[in-house]
Amino acid sequence: MTDATLVRLAQMAGLAVNWTDATGRRRKVGADTLLNVLAALGLPAGNANEAKDSLARLRIIQSRRPPLEVARAGSRIPWNAKNKVARLVDESGRRLDCPVTDASLCLPHEPGYYRLADSGTSFAVAPHRAHLPDRPIWGIGAQLYALRGGTSAGFGDFDALASFCEQAAGTGADAVAISPVHALFEAEPRHISPYAPSTRLWLNPLYTTLGHKMRDIGTRLVDWPAAADRKWRALRQEFARQEASPALDEFVRAGGERLLAHARFEVLDARFRAQGHGGWQSWPAEFRDPSSASVRSLGANDRDVRFQLFLQWRADESLGAAQSRARNAGMAVGIVTDLAVGMDPGGSHAWSAPQEVLRNLTVGAPPDIFNAKGQNWGLTTLSPHALAQNGYGGFIATLRAAMRHAGGIRLDHAMGLERLWVIPQGAGAADGVYLRYPLRALLSLIALESERHRALVVAEDLGTVPTGFREKLARAHMLGMRVLWFERDAKGAFLPPAAWDKCAAALSTTHDLPTLAGWWSGTDLAWRRRLKTDPAPHKAERERARDRKKLWRMLKHAGVAKGALPSDPQLFADAAVAAIARTPAPLKLIPIEDFVGERQQPNIPGTIDEHPNWRRRLASMAPIAGRSAKRRAAMLQSRQ
Repeated sequence: MTDATLVRLAQMAGLAVNWTDATGRRRKVGADTLLNVLAALGLPAGNANEAKDSLARLRIIQSRRPPLEVARAGSRIPWNAKNKVARLVDESGRRLDCPVTDASLCLPHEPGYYRLADSGTSFAVAPHRAHLPDRPIWGIGAQLYALRGGTSAGFGDFDALASFCEQAAGTGADAVAISPVHALFEAEPRHISPYAPSTRLWLNPLYTTLGHKMRDIGTRLVDWPAAADRKWRALRQEFARQEASPALDEFVRAGGERLLAHARFEVLDARFRAQGHGGWQSWPAEFRDPSSASVRSLGANDRDVRFQLFLQWRADESLGAAQSRARNAGMAVGIVTDLAVGMDPGGSHAWSAPQEVLRNLTVGAPPDIFNAKGQNWGLTTLSPHALAQNGYGGFIATLRAAMRHAGGIRLDHAMGLERLWVIPQGAGAADGVYLRYPLRALLSLIALESERHRALVVAEDLGTVPTGFREKLARAHMLGMRVLWFERDAKGAFLPPAAWDKCAAALSTTHDLPTLAGWWSGTDLAWRRRLKTDPAPHKAERERARDRKKLWRMLKHAGVAKGALPSDPQLFADAAVAAIARTPAPLKLIPIEDFVGERQQPNIPGTIDEHPNWRRRLASMAPIAGRSAKRRAAMLQSRQ
C-alpha cells in the first residue's frame, strides 16, 4: 500500500492528515496514527487489499442518500425523481406537495421534520437561525450542588435551583446557567465530574426534589459518597409509596427503548460493580450486548429496573418544576443547561447504542500553549459516520434531552461540531488526529431544535478554534463565549468593553478558570505551586503582576475604575463586572462565585483528588442577597 492510498482513505474518512497547531505551525499526522484511527472507524488499511476494500466500502456509503436529509427552510436540494411533485408529510400527518424542477426539490418554508410519502426518506427543514431573545439579557452561572436550601442533605438539588432562580429573578437576572446534570453512575458515587457522564440522554437523579426536606449539612465541601447514600435511601422510600403511579407508566411509555435501556444499564452496573467489574466492557459476555436474552429478561416491571425508571421520572419532574418556577418569577430564559462534549466509554450510552458512538477512540485536545502534552479527556462521543447513516437520531435525542426543561443550552467544546481530536486506544494525547464532523447539518439541527424549544444556544468556542468557525456560529445566532482573561489585542492589551464581540456571550470567568477575586489575589497561582504544575512559578507571578496593571489601566480608561492599583480583590471585581455590563454582548453571564467574591474556583482541570473539584458549596442560603452581590447585580441591570 502506498502512502498516497493511505492519505486518500484518511481524507475520505474525514481525518485531517495535515493541520495547524496553536502556534501556527503546520503539522502532519503519522501513518501509525492514521492506521489506528481508521481501524477504529471500521476502515482497516493494514495492507493494500484492506485499504482497497475500505475505499470501495466508503465510496458506496457516501454515495447513498442518507435516511435524513438536513437542509434550510425554502432551500433546494438535488433530486433525480421523474415526478414533477414530491409529496411530503409533516409531523401532524398533513401532506404537502413540493415542486421538483431542474433536478432539484424545493423544500417547505415552514421548519420541521417531514417524510417523503411511501418512502424511507425524511427531511429536517431548519430555520436559518437559532432562537435568541429579542433584547439583551444577563444571567448568573451556578454549580447546582453548591447551592444551599432545597430538599437534600449535603448538596444542592433542583428545588434549591428553583429557589435560586427566584432570588436571581428578583435582581433582574433572566437566566441561570448550570453545569451538566446528565446521569452519572449510581453505583460509583466517587465519579462526580459532570462533564464525564454515563449518558447525556437522562438526568442525575441525585438532584431530584424530595417530597420532604432532609436536614442540610453545613459543611463547605460535599461528601459525595455519604450524601449520595442518604439521598438514595430517601428516594427508595418515596419509590415504595409511588411505584404504582399511572404518571410513571406514562413517562416510561414516552421514554421508550432508550429509557428502558438506561434503567437496565444502571441495574447491571450496580450488580457487576459489586463483583469488581468497573465498566460494561468487563461484564460477562451475555450482558455486554443490550439486545441479548439475558439483558432483555430485565423488563420494565422488574422492581430494580422500575426503581431506575422511577428515578428518571422524578428527576424529570423536578427539573421541569424548577424551570417553571424560574419563568413564573419573570425570567425571560430561566435555566440554561450544559451539554457535555461526550460520555464515559463505560457508560450507559456506549453500552446501549454502540452503533452510535466512537469505539476504541477517545476525544481530547492536541498540544497547545497551555498543555504541551495535549489532553485526553477519556470520553467517547457520537460518531460522525454513524450520525449520517442513522439519521442523526442520537444527536437529535441528545439536543431534546438538554432543551426539554430549559430556556437555553451551552454546548461544551462546540468546536467538536466541526472537528474533534481523536486519540487511538493506548496512545498519548499528542498522537491523535482531527476527525471532521458534518458542521452544516449539525448547526441546522441545533437551530431547528432551538426554535422548537425556544431555547438560546451558547457555544463554548475557547481553545484552538477552526478558521471561520466563530463567523458560522454568529450567522446561526449561536453565541460564542468571550472571557475577560482572554479578550486582548494583538499586543496583549485588554480590550475595552466596547470592543467585545456583539455576537457572543460575555463572561467574567468559567468553572475551569480563576474567579475574579482568585485571579487578582493569585489564589490560582498558589494552587499551581502547590500542585507543582507550573514549571516557572516566579515567571508566572511576574506576568500576573504585569497583567493586573494592564487590566486595571483598561478598566480606568473604560470609566469603571479609578485610583491606584487596589490590593482589595473586591474592588477589582466590582470594576470587572461593571466593564462586562458595558459590553455589547446579547448575554452577560457572571458566575455566582464572582457575585459573592469567592477566591476558589469550582474545578482545576487536570486534577482529580489533589483539588476539591465539584465539591465546593456556597456559604449562604441566599448568596445573591449579599451586599457585594446586590451591588454587582445592579451594575448589570442598569445597563439593560
